[in-house]
Amino acid sequence: MSQSLDSCVTGVRHFNRFYTRRIGVLREGLLDSALSLTEARVLYELAGGEGTTASEVCSELGLDAGYLSRILRGFQKRGWLQRGAAKEDARRQPLSLTRSGRAAFQSLNTRSSEQIRQLVSGLGPGDQDHLLGAMRTIETLLEPQDRSAQPYLLRTHRPGDIGWVVHRHGVLYSEEWGYDERFEALVAQIVSEFVRRYDPDRERCWIAERNGERVGSVFLVRKSKHAAKLRLLLVEPAARGLGIGKRLVEECIRFARQCRYQTQSELKAARRIYQQCGFRLTATDPHQSWGRSDLVSETWELDLR
Repeated sequence: MSQSLDSCVTGVRHFNRFYTRRIGVLREGLLDSALSLTEARVLYELAGGEGTTASEVCSELGLDAGYLSRILRGFQKRGWLQRGAAKEDARRQPLSLTRSGRAAFQSLNTRSSEQIRQLVSGLGPGDQDHLLGAMRTIETLLEPQDRSAQPYLLRTHRPGDIGWVVHRHGVLYSEEWGYDERFEALVAQIVSEFVRRYDPDRERCWIAERNGERVGSVFLVRKSKHAAKLRLLLVEPAARGLGIGKRLVEECIRFARQCRYQTQSELKAARRIYQQCGFRLTATDPHQSWGRSDLVSETWELDLR
């Protein structure tokens, strides 16, 4: 664990050095202006919220009150800042930019946008999406918000989803359950068969998305005229606890009822979800597979009649 943490620390510090150099924040004046990075960030906060107080800026940026006070005095000397009246506490005076202050912000903001435009203009649409996804991941991991308030959506599969399902099953089941590459090969076989024999009237794949990223999947696959299998239920670790797994299973049940199926599944990891949705355990089968000798396949069924 210590070695893994040390490696993470080294990697994050390396990225910090790379990115601060790449966007030019190490130079004496940010974007060829007379402002430091912190001063420009304070200017941005003041431009974004009319009547913002010094206390709010301190809280948002994590700045020392004395340091912020010196920055604000500098803005006033430049004629960029005006303060409203506050009888009790100067820290709660509403702050706003003057006309010249807004002009200074607009000039800096335009240059900042142009700098980033030049930075990413050489990337194709797919790479731009990948870059934004990686940045969202950094934000989510280092400063998690109220996860229950973050919406997600379910949709049917489209190009690229099938490969993702295989990849994430291979990675997660190796990390969490110790499965080897033979399990990944089995998943690839299942989804390949699904695509080749896909019957949109009787079968479905659902992908869960949150913040523009795939976070879950499930398949309903025809087994016979009256029965179907619920397969490859997966929810990414960062999205667990939001009810996504249960929602995916409920969507399968809804569609299975439409098709007048009985549904059947053999995914041990989803036991709690199946129990909540009314499935019952009908069979167990101990076996050795995928580098593990202690596995038990479970069959859960739900009577939809």
